[in-house]
Amino acid sequence: MSPRPLTLLIAALGGEGGGVLTDWIVSAAEACDLPVQSTSIPGVAQRTGATTYYVEIYPVRHSELGGRRPVLALAPGVGDVDMVVASELLEAGRQISSGFVTADRTLLIASTSRVYLTTEKMAMSDGRYDSERLMQAAAANSRAQVLFDMEAAARSAGAIVNSVMLGAIAASGRLPIPVEAFEAAIRHDGKQVESNLNGFRTGLAVVRDKAFPVAGQPGKRAAKPTLAALEAHAAALPEAARALATEGVRRLAAYQNLDYARLYLDRLKPFTEPKLLAEVARQLAVRMSFEDVIRVAEAKIAPARLKRIESELGVKDQPYVVTEFLKPGIEELCQVLPPRLARAIVRYAEKRGWLGTLYFGMEVKTTSVFGYLRFWSLAKLKRFRPKSWRYAEEQAAIEAWLARIAAAQSRSVDFAREIAECARLIKGYGDTWKRGFANYQLIEARVIVPVLEGGIALRTGIDAIASARTAALLDPEGEALGKAIAAIDAQVALPLAAE
Repeated sequence: MSPRPLTLLIAALGGEGGGVLTDWIVSAAEACDLPVQSTSIPGVAQRTGATTYYVEIYPVRHSELGGRRPVLALAPGVGDVDMVVASELLEAGRQISSGFVTADRTLLIASTSRVYLTTEKMAMSDGRYDSERLMQAAAANSRAQVLFDMEAAARSAGAIVNSVMLGAIAASGRLPIPVEAFEAAIRHDGKQVESNLNGFRTGLAVVRDKAFPVAGQPGKRAAKPTLAALEAHAAALPEAARALATEGVRRLAAYQNLDYARLYLDRLKPFTEPKLLAEVARQLAVRMSFEDVIRVAEAKIAPARLKRIESELGVKDQPYVVTEFLKPGIEELCQVLPPRLARAIVRYAEKRGWLGTLYFGMEVKTTSVFGYLRFWSLAKLKRFRPKSWRYAEEQAAIEAWLARIAAAQSRSVDFAREIAECARLIKGYGDTWKRGFANYQLIEARVIVPVLEGGIALRTGIDAIASARTAALLDPEGEALGKAIAAIDAQVALPLAAE
């Protein structure tokens, strides 16, 4: 039995590059030696004009057909379309109502964004079509569907929506064309290559990140996103944050895993102003890769570190000894324990007056088998880190810090950036971390919260946060910060006294 052609219907609005998208698909198919044919059907003038494009691809190479040519149709048939791709939600609805989307055959890829009809805008009340009903219709009438905001994805990538649509098509795996062939088609076109590749990779990453049934394999889910897919998400961010976010993804994937790197990207979503997003991306990556005993153990036995020591000592093929001097306190020793057990031990130690006074001095030779294995065993606890007390404490603190930034963002981007930069205080390990975190908490309680609650004027508060943070960085012990807070209190009190 001869294979049947694969059919693709594209619904786009005027100015969205639907014709260019079709040309890319045709070019990629031809580069793969596949028979292909496309036609366009102009629509009526609405929302700058709606146009559909129809493509048929025969899934057998010309070289394998022995000179025969398949017969390809010029227009889609009702109930005979394998994939419908729409750049706008109501356009998807139009294709559903026309019968081109069917529950037994069609994969529907559509944007959840809307470009409103003139009749919707003319209504005296809210005349918009119900987007929720449109999405329900998509779910009920298609074999599988992938719905996401293509307009937002294109905007974040600095591209036009047609390149995002191409990425979504490539990620679906429904066409016998590799990703590289689509990228080559964009390059061969030669127009806005970089922005179109950014848009393509964004659509590719977004759809790969969504779980939907794979053709011919009911119930099978798409694979979890790869590091490359997460990097593509980061690359779609505004230019100011792009490099920082990409490096943050790599850092956190290495620090924990891909799910943790995805959490990092999810935490960046509320922040849209480019400079604020860049600052949050920078500081959040550092905060999420906090120094715990697991990370310290990894660093102590890292091959790159041992090679650096060999180079500094000038020893090669000679024995040498590396001794690590450690002085953990009770809280450091409890970091890897489950939260409930760790808190019980810390509470007991606090009652006995041991916190901050009782330390355990250690000398561990990482060049010995026993010493190396001690650190190696700690480093192997990495997979259990999300269940540890330190992890739970850090994540709660990070969420609280992000909530402060988000609340400040609605009032002033400068205010939000000052709060984001306060994360510079929270770094290091052991007592260094405790001092820095205590200084941040003091600034939060005495300046940030009063500004958010209206107790301190916004402009005064922005300057006060910067001054307090600078004082804390210059003198981590807290004396300079105490003086700065006292000066801020006096400055705030003067207007109150005048009133």
